[in-house]
Amino acid sequence: MGVISPVGQSIDAFWSNLKAGVCGIDRIQGIEEDIPVSVAGQVKEFDPAAHGLTPADARRSDRFSQFALAAAIQAMAQSGLVSGKNIAPERLGVYIGSGIGGIETFVAQTKVLLNEGARRISPLFIPMMISNIASGNVAIRFNAQGPSLPAVSACATSTNTAGEAFRAIKYGYADAILAGGSEAAINALAIGGFANSKALSHAEDPLQASIPFDKRRNGFVMGEGAGVLLFEEYEHAVARGARIIAEVCGYGNTNDAYHYTAPRPDATAASRAMRLALDEAGYHEGEKLYINAHGTSTPLNDKTETMAIKLALGEEDARRAVISSTKSMTGHMLGATGAVELIASALAVRDGIVPPTIGYREADPECDLDYAPNAARETALDLALSNSLGFGGHNACVVLRKYDNR
Repeated sequence: MGVISPVGQSIDAFWSNLKAGVCGIDRIQGIEEDIPVSVAGQVKEFDPAAHGLTPADARRSDRFSQFALAAAIQAMAQSGLVSGKNIAPERLGVYIGSGIGGIETFVAQTKVLLNEGARRISPLFIPMMISNIASGNVAIRFNAQGPSLPAVSACATSTNTAGEAFRAIKYGYADAILAGGSEAAINALAIGGFANSKALSHAEDPLQASIPFDKRRNGFVMGEGAGVLLFEEYEHAVARGARIIAEVCGYGNTNDAYHYTAPRPDATAASRAMRLALDEAGYHEGEKLYINAHGTSTPLNDKTETMAIKLALGEEDARRAVISSTKSMTGHMLGATGAVELIASALAVRDGIVPPTIGYREADPECDLDYAPNAARETALDLALSNSLGFGGHNACVVLRKYDNR
């Protein structure tokens, strides 16, 4: 696994800070324009060279693509896979998506167009801006000639890439796939767009801005970064002595078919995605389940997701599950959020530690489950369900089971 996030730019730092309840949300830096919100989960002091990127990599890549390549380099190093040595290039794939893609490049080149004219637009504009290019650049870096499918499904993007990678391996189309997502959209244009659609929190205090499931919640906080996981077919992994972190065992994918931003009020489609993933994973009543909730800190999402969990599990099992939203610490990383939260889920199952939902103070009667408030919790876990519920009605869920070294 590999991660670039507001709470750490390595797996060890990321996990240590999540367990400690460290908030990566802070006052926004680096934006000169007048913007309607003041806090975000930014990746601070990102040095491409420190993550194995060459000066040419950095110069020719949007920030979102740099994040993806840095996370993929970490994941491949941890995995021990080398294309052409212990895996055939045509059996190694890349499924890395982005909800928005190279919006920093888009903004910069739009300014060139308006100020200098079309003839001055960079020849690298298109290959730096398109949403699939992070996947393409990672494939080039690692000679991954197998299946390549970068999804674009808003906040569900990298849960979809993970789920589709799972299916591709399960049905024999690849031996291993780098799955994940990346986003770098903290700029005036994106912030203005999200804020004016009434999606963002206007809280001034970074510690009280992203407060999932709290009655005081009033919008999400934008985050940025990347998460990449190396999924590998079990026999292939065992044969080469891989260090297995968790077992990918279920995937659900549905659409609300209701509204372009608001969730379906009866929560039936989201609950069905959860149930599909859990059924494929062989979940049965009474197993110890951790749910890394989508938990955006918006009034509609959190109460609807709570309803969906109850519909999917039944009242008793829903109350027995331990739930948290790591967006309380990272902010909402858009197309990267699913993969980053799947990493948190894998670590939670492996270590038996549930990261907290920080900033939680005031209970909401419509959000009445166990959200692991304010402090990490040690508890033996059988499996984890990671939820992503995106604009456009996209619902994606992936289940991980604790690896038993069978």
